[in-house]
Amino acid sequence: MRILSFCFLIIFSNLSWGTDNFKEVGSARFSYFFWDIYDSKLLTPTGSYNESEWPIQLQITYLRDIKAKALVESTQEQWQHLNVPSQNYQDYIPMLLTMWPDIKEGDSLTLTVNENGSMFHFNNEMIGQVQDQDFGPLFAAIWLSEGTSEPELRARLLGLSEK
Repeated sequence: MRILSFCFLIIFSNLSWGTDNFKEVGSARFSYFFWDIYDSKLLTPTGSYNESEWPIQLQITYLRDIKAKALVESTQEQWQHLNVPSQNYQDYIPMLLTMWPDIKEGDSLTLTVNENGSMFHFNNEMIGQVQDQDFGPLFAAIWLSEGTSEPELRARLLGLSEK
């Protein structure tokens, strides 16, 4: 059996990465046809985004109930859209299925990425940490990559467009 090519830890503690002083870069609502799905915000310490600078924080507040399995499947579909080889993300899928809870309307899921790894918060409580420097940028690329499936949402998150 293949040994995981990354080292991740799911830690249920209140580890802080000094993210209290983040400033908003941009925000956007994601809608699918006439359904509003979530509101999102991108934050950095300076309030501006540079893809090679960390830390960043991506906050998503859900406007609908969504099962954890559906979130993970959507994440996988977005990586496929970005043409990420499956071997680059396949080991993350079981971890996300274990880490993420089912979402209820009004819940928030926040990803914080720094140079050492990534951390997820659910409704402001840490639910897991990924000690893999590749995961955070790969996950954030779903929204921030030029190849994203939602270029208008990306532009608003990056503060390049108001609508």
